[in-house]
Amino acid sequence: MRAHYRAEGLNESALAADPMEQFARWFKQAVQDADLGGLAEPNAMVVSTADLEGRPSSRTVLLKGFGELGFVFYTNYASRKARELDANPAVALLFPWHAMARQVTVTGTAARVGRDETAAYFRTRPHGSQLGAWASPQSSVVDGRAELDRSYEELAARYPEGEQVPVPPHWGGYRVRPETMEFWQGRENRLHDRLRYVPAADGTGWAVERLAP
Repeated sequence: MRAHYRAEGLNESALAADPMEQFARWFKQAVQDADLGGLAEPNAMVVSTADLEGRPSSRTVLLKGFGELGFVFYTNYASRKARELDANPAVALLFPWHAMARQVTVTGTAARVGRDETAAYFRTRPHGSQLGAWASPQSSVVDGRAELDRSYEELAARYPEGEQVPVPPHWGGYRVRPETMEFWQGRENRLHDRLRYVPAADGTGWAVERLAP
């Protein structure tokens, strides 16, 4: 199976000076494309981690915020990805915007966000998602679906709709501070554009490298 990629490309002269600004431009376009039905969940990203023996693992999570300091997502701190990040904070992110023939990849380091920031975000989650954060012992082996459903039902009875759900102490956010960011634009004849931001040699700002496809 082969897809036919777009003819228009990505040129160095069109890039923003800062990679987060460039990401904001592409993310805005991805959201617009999603609104038109062309792209599903533009904030979905693949988070790749590795344990101390170098064995990698990947999973899809939802980006919940980004800005000058990096990319933020939330998880159970007992999950596999959290355990690996706490032991080895090196991380990679991938935004697979296939419908637009675009990808963004990020390498960097992850650190937990503060509890105040976690609590502020938790309050914005739907009631059911708040309960789910308590009900699921993420990445743990369970006896079956019934165990999860039973846990959720018990929590729903304890905290009915409209009642405040406490923030789980084992749940919170990570912020990924980028060290490199690559913007990939699909092109005809498999001669794709790959432009990567790396720290400038003088230690201030960013430099852009073009990579062969």
